[in-house]
Amino acid sequence: QVQLVESGGGLVQAGGSLRLSCAASGRTFSNYAMGWFRQAPGKEREFVAGISRSGANTYLTDSVKGRFTLSRDSAKNTVTLQMSSLKPEDTAVYYCTAGASYYVSTVYTKNNEYDYWGQGTQVTVSS
Repeated sequence: QVQLVESGGGLVQAGGSLRLSCAASGRTFSNYAMGWFRQAPGKEREFVAGISRSGANTYLTDSVKGRFTLSRDSAKNTVTLQMSSLKPEDTAVYYCTAGASYYVSTVYTKNNEYDYWGQGTQVTVSS
């Protein structure tokens, strides 16, 4: 089992920044590709960003490219989503997720590629 605990959500004005952190425990962190999804009210959960086991590769959905960055710290077993230039449409519950991966460079983008999920953290962007 992998336990994932998100932190850093909150209320911010449009144009502002937030940093979401995810702390992982329970299994070898470096064996897992990591990612973030989000779910807005009345909408399906959607992929936001993913990072490979090695941390060398990342992939972000088009709507956040240029505004969000994703990184991981294997020494601290954490993954961080840095969000800037936030927009009201970024409002959602953000979920950290981990997927066991054989390949160190693979980035997962699909819901069913991930095995473990955090409880989520609310991000609200006011206009």
